[in-house]
Amino acid sequence: MQFTIGQMLSASAARFAGKPAVVTPDRTLAIDELDRLSTTFAGQLRARGLAPGDRVTIWMENGWRWMVSYYGALRLGAVVNPCNILLTADEVAFIVQDCGAKAVIVARERSAELRGRTAALLITDGDESADLDFEALQDLPDSDQEPFATLDGADTAAIVYTSGTTGRPKGARLSHSTVVLNTLMTAQMHGRSSHDVVVSALPCTHVYGNIVMNTAVLCGMTLVLMPRFDEMDILRAIEAHRATLFEGVPTMFLRLLNCTEFDRFNLSSLRICTVGGQSMPVAKMEETERRFGCRLIELWGMTELGGLATTHPCNGPRRLGSIGVPLPLTEVRVTALGSRGNDVPRGEIGELLVRGPLVMQGYFGDENLTRAAIDPEGWLHTGDVVRQDPDGYVYLIDRVKEVIISGGYNIYPAEVERVIGEHPAVAMVAVAGMQDGLKGQVPKAFIVLRAGAQCIGQEIIEHCRPQLASYKIPRAVSFCEDLPKTSTGKILRRVLTDSNI
Repeated sequence: MQFTIGQMLSASAARFAGKPAVVTPDRTLAIDELDRLSTTFAGQLRARGLAPGDRVTIWMENGWRWMVSYYGALRLGAVVNPCNILLTADEVAFIVQDCGAKAVIVARERSAELRGRTAALLITDGDESADLDFEALQDLPDSDQEPFATLDGADTAAIVYTSGTTGRPKGARLSHSTVVLNTLMTAQMHGRSSHDVVVSALPCTHVYGNIVMNTAVLCGMTLVLMPRFDEMDILRAIEAHRATLFEGVPTMFLRLLNCTEFDRFNLSSLRICTVGGQSMPVAKMEETERRFGCRLIELWGMTELGGLATTHPCNGPRRLGSIGVPLPLTEVRVTALGSRGNDVPRGEIGELLVRGPLVMQGYFGDENLTRAAIDPEGWLHTGDVVRQDPDGYVYLIDRVKEVIISGGYNIYPAEVERVIGEHPAVAMVAVAGMQDGLKGQVPKAFIVLRAGAQCIGQEIIEHCRPQLASYKIPRAVSFCEDLPKTSTGKILRRVLTDSNI
């Protein structure tokens, strides 16, 4: 029998009893208190008719209640289906129906939106009509019927839906062993320990935020969990809690760097920051390291892997612009675009393939999609374009589906973004393909300027000329106050492609 997520929490609760596990704006829980409340919550789910193997959707914002719900459902033996709080009720109803969830743990202010849209049991918290009072869990008797279920590492722990930017979302089935192994290997690569305090506003529903949460639990760290990203709240939290880690996506770092109050905060406690989700211009990474005063470690992962697959070891070589090397027990290959297995030489561009115990069990209820994503030899085709250097370090180029094809030439938006991002007036940039009657598509840049900076489009184009081939240079530049993003802060280029900005 392999280690399960619930066992991981209980082991940490015994080892680090009394140590703060999660700090939120309204409550702090010690690790053993989190374990006890999760156990009691599992009993409450069972009393409402839930059983091992049932799917349980969680639709709540970041916070200690989310963590109690997550670990409690897993302790019961249920399969967790996390849904981001920013999804609409219609989107959640589709996911609930698709995965066959028996219950939805939902924030009180959103529960009315779901009523009538799903037959699943709605479990809410917060007022006299609530189905469950989280605040009263500590007053309920501990369950005397542990363990709730006999689980194995190969059992499904979660069904996590993709963002759905290319159509209806798909539910990736992740086993307990996938999540636990990813947690263990991430902690090892980054040297995480009980001495660490991590600040995060990444949604726990997302695999990146989920790994941040689980590594904190595994290692006995203190997780300062923010309900949402706000520049001033993040900077205050790092200073007040003497945080040693901050984890985010590129847009979070870019917004922090652009914050006019940044320099008045003491961030000297930080030992590392991690960044993932999208590529980040090297010039901005260098600025981040200089102003945050610590190393910035890039990582890469995806829903179908339960978290990370590549990153840098915290004591390894410094290679900004690379997403690092594979995690232990993880194999990677780079194959020719459009092929199903023809490897390219080191240094050439191709699609990244991943194999190993981190690969999902498949897409829930869709064997055809599963076979399209995972070949008979177990290789997951990620859809990401990369190159790998002679030492095995991987460099992310772009998504296969976001490549701009202009007059027969392939243009990778991230490459153009990296160049534009080096301009001193630029805070954030996204490049998307615009329709063109002659060339099919041409690149257009969408730019958010630094606070107080001024710039015109021609200046950006001239900045690109020495560094990019002529066909890669944006044909148009649009300045805007912000860029469309997912709930995790990933820029949505497809929205820009369809916009009239």
